[in-house]
Amino acid sequence: MSKVTEVVEELAAPICQELGIELVEIEYVKEGKSWFLRVYIDKDNGVDIEDCGLVSERLGEKLDEIDPIPHNYFLEVSSPGAERPLKKQKDFEKAIGKNVFIKTYEPIDGEKSFEGTLLEFDGQIVKLEIKIKTRKKTIDIPYEKVAAARLAVTFS
Repeated sequence: MSKVTEVVEELAAPICQELGIELVEIEYVKEGKSWFLRVYIDKDNGVDIEDCGLVSERLGEKLDEIDPIPHNYFLEVSSPGAERPLKKQKDFEKAIGKNVFIKTYEPIDGEKSFEGTLLEFDGQIVKLEIKIKTRKKTIDIPYEKVAAARLAVTFS
């Protein structure tokens, strides 16, 4: 994690905790000529524009006080969206029973990308039910081999 995101996490975490909001992820990226500080938040029944505005206002005040970023940037506070990333073990635990998309660092059964229902997660193994043509198959993915994971939106 970059120094900027570490500092922002230290500032944002207590603000979110006080508001009963989960701090999901922080990104600090350059796009074109502009820098963006993106803070993703969530809560059980979803965040709304007021939640985002409140976190943005409070975090903006803290950032102005300590000024950890030496150049201009845009602060964006938003929901992680329907395809929320699964970064931490607790994210996987909360996603049990949901459709997820997982990419691995190395092939498992000849594949590096999987989409299916997250059946179980014990902290070591992600058990996924995937559909291959007309049949279902269960696959075990070691947690340490997960490169990226997110909720997957399905349209029926």
